[in-house]
Amino acid sequence: MTATRFSGTDRYVATDDLTMAVNAAVILGRPLLIKGEPGTGKTELALEVARALGRPLFEWHIKSTSKAQQGLYDYDAVSRLRDSQLGDERVGDIRNYIVKGKVWEAFDAEVQPVLLIDEIDKADIEFPNDLLRELDRMEFYVYETRELVRARQRPIVIITSNNEKELPDAFLRRCFFHYIRFPDLETMERIVRVHYPTLKRELLSEALNAFFRVREVPGLKKKPSTSELLDWLKLLLAEDIDPAVLAGGDDKKLIPPLYGALLKNEQDVHLFEQLVFLHRRNAR
Repeated sequence: MTATRFSGTDRYVATDDLTMAVNAAVILGRPLLIKGEPGTGKTELALEVARALGRPLFEWHIKSTSKAQQGLYDYDAVSRLRDSQLGDERVGDIRNYIVKGKVWEAFDAEVQPVLLIDEIDKADIEFPNDLLRELDRMEFYVYETRELVRARQRPIVIITSNNEKELPDAFLRRCFFHYIRFPDLETMERIVRVHYPTLKRELLSEALNAFFRVREVPGLKKKPSTSELLDWLKLLLAEDIDPAVLAGGDDKKLIPPLYGALLKNEQDVHLFEQLVFLHRRNAR
């Protein structure tokens, strides 16, 4: 039996405003456009919505070279030409060379599916506009076969963006928008508990305090995300790090142990090295 409303899952902590956004988009029948910092669970949201509602999931991960047409279908003219040269009987039916895209697969689903269009802002600026009509009317035309494809069930469309490019106004008007704010301390503790239910409270408390201190350092090029926090905690457990080491003494700007899991570029590492140097010099 499929559910009708999303309220999070046992492995995905969804805030009240996020669950409200998902359910509102479903009721309106509009794509849900999700933005937020990398690592805030935008892609995972679609997976968990499908899991929670018991729906099939179709994932279309966008690249810089992706074209909107590829989500509908591709006509493999090269294979047809090769087969015609070899005398293959398949060339008589052009349908043998039409390759369905993820949008078409979602349109064909007998049960209302979840369609993920992931990182739409990676593609060309015209990409979102090229999908407007298809996502609005839930149909498209296959010119090679002169066939109109209509969705059997309107998919629950979840579109993610990392804000690499501005999306066109016409596209935004057709979406229900939600920005996933970076989790506060309480929400982050709930997220960590999902992944590490037996983590000792003292280690969790000191690790979260250290993590948020890192994020608050001015000048960071890339602030550590939730996924990086989880990786860091895994290392802390594996190395049996004493929670007292994370406290940082009186100075709260000391570089944390195993910081390579949190800091992902040389500029930020250099910044922390400078902070350590200044701390040691001032301590003399």
